Amino acid sequence: MHRRDAMKAVLAGAAPLVLAGDALAATPGAQSAPVPDGRLTAPLALPASGRIRAAFLISPDAEVVDFSGPWGVFEYVLLGESSRQPFDLYTVGASREPVTVSGGMTIVPRHGFADAPAPDIVVVPALNLGRLSPAALDWLRAVHPGTAVTMSVCNGSFVLARAGLLDGRSATAHHGGYRLLQERFPNVRVMPGRRYVEDGRLATSGGLTSGVDLAMRIVERYFGREVARETARRLEYQGTGWMHPDSNAEFAA
Repeated sequence: MHRRDAMKAVLAGAAPLVLAGDALAATPGAQSAPVPDGRLTAPLALPASGRIRAAFLISPDAEVVDFSGPWGVFEYVLLGESSRQPFDLYTVGASREPVTVSGGMTIVPRHGFADAPAPDIVVVPALNLGRLSPAALDWLRAVHPGTAVTMSVCNGSFVLARAGLLDGRSATAHHGGYRLLQERFPNVRVMPGRRYVEDGRLATSGGLTSGVDLAMRIVERYFGREVARETARRLEYQGTGWMHPDSNAEFAA
């Protein structure tokens, strides 16, 4: 079954999963007070070079929104009077052969697993697990110990779980995938209704545009809230989920 068809089936037929003690009772659209500035409470240290290498895992049927949203956020971080771009962005795939992703777009990965630079950030979108190269899981296991953050978007958390990186960790996913994630990977603590979940050097986000907010949160953790806000203004992005990780509460029940 195609990944999109599988997601439609999940959305249509699966009862929502609510874990005891984790359901959020907030009114849809309501928000609690913002979390503190991540630069003050959970800072990320800049590499000695000052350049943050962000690798985007690409595989057949990868969800375009999942990886293009964070890519755009990192691309538009500009620092100082010189508008220096601190993020070095690149795609990584099983090879440098063209890959067809969602919507029929074709992408040529810049690097294969063997020659990809060691990343500081890894972005894993929702992927077709049936078409995912086992080498992709090996690559994730190999690079994760050296990353500042290994992050997933939407059901990219299934990829991290398949790689064994979420065992004993808290994570979230697209709201249509909560139950399936828990069933397939019982060692993962699934957190419904979260825009994103941070657990050590792992971070997972909810469906689709939630990845934009997790990327904004990472920008804040490196450079502070004002730089993140300026990035949002530059993007004309009006979402505030990066300051409100509980803002997917309407999907918790």
